[in-house]
Amino acid sequence: MKNSYLVTGCAGFIGAQVCQRLLQAGHRVVGIDCLNDAYDPRLKNWRLQQLSPAPDFLFRQLDICDRPALAEVFATDANNAAPYGAVVNLAARAGVRPSVEDPWIYFEANTTGALNLLELCRQHGVPKFVQASTSSLYGANHSIPFREDDNTDRPLSPYAASKKAAEALAYTYHHLHGIDVTALRFFTVYGPAGRPDMSVFRFIRRIAEGLPIVVYGDGLQQRDFTHVDDIARGVVSALRPLGYEIINLGSDRPHELRQMIAILEELLGRAALVEYQPAHAADAPATWASVERAQQLLQWQPQIDFRGGLASAVRWYQDNRNLAISLRLD
Repeated sequence: MKNSYLVTGCAGFIGAQVCQRLLQAGHRVVGIDCLNDAYDPRLKNWRLQQLSPAPDFLFRQLDICDRPALAEVFATDANNAAPYGAVVNLAARAGVRPSVEDPWIYFEANTTGALNLLELCRQHGVPKFVQASTSSLYGANHSIPFREDDNTDRPLSPYAASKKAAEALAYTYHHLHGIDVTALRFFTVYGPAGRPDMSVFRFIRRIAEGLPIVVYGDGLQQRDFTHVDDIARGVVSALRPLGYEIINLGSDRPHELRQMIAILEELLGRAALVEYQPAHAADAPATWASVERAQQLLQWQPQIDFRGGLASAVRWYQDNRNLAISLRLD
């Protein structure tokens, strides 16, 4: 059955992949994105170019913090039917370290923006809300793997705190207004056309071009790297009715940063020049997702192995080098 979905952050790394999956499944997608300069917007425009030929894709450039503009994309028809089968909120300010420098913009985008969308869902009878959340909520004081019922009351960064607040608001709207809510905690997403401010993109580019890479800490920190295709598949699976659920989406196989560098050296055929800097206080030493709940509720499990996923990111870089080499990394 053909449905209409609103996807925020549609030009983002995950958002563009979710839109592609929904369109390929025959649905109508209204995508919104403010195309800000949190990272180089030329990459966001490249992703939009991949979506724009689809006849069932409509793009609106706006900020989810702009309530009047946002309200316009929730206009109902003459029968007062709900405008969307679901809202998928992937719009966000991402990044742990930058949030320490400017926490206000993180709360505006990640918390107030989510509130604006939830209120419009309430007003217009949208039955389903999918909220992007983060593994950063788990902080540093949990046994691993991280489970959804672990305590997340001590986030290490304003970014994590803003996502925690969005989860809490989503529960409130579920409790008070019956909106079906699924909050998905993503674990270190990587893959083709990935964010240039994240380590996989940075390391590929700098190793490929013979430039030094910077590692914060000793390189033994572990991350549950999860391929963007697996993440997008999980987001689409979460559109089913579940009541209120928080669900991890991760690979369930963490890898040390040094291991990632070694694989990239092999794939690129060059040795990395590594500069070590002190670890950042907002960085968790390890992340590792328990994905049992995703398996039970979504019939989802990760499919792309780490080496294969890194190879796909390297291929994208090589195929799009003229764009990739010009992108701003900060």
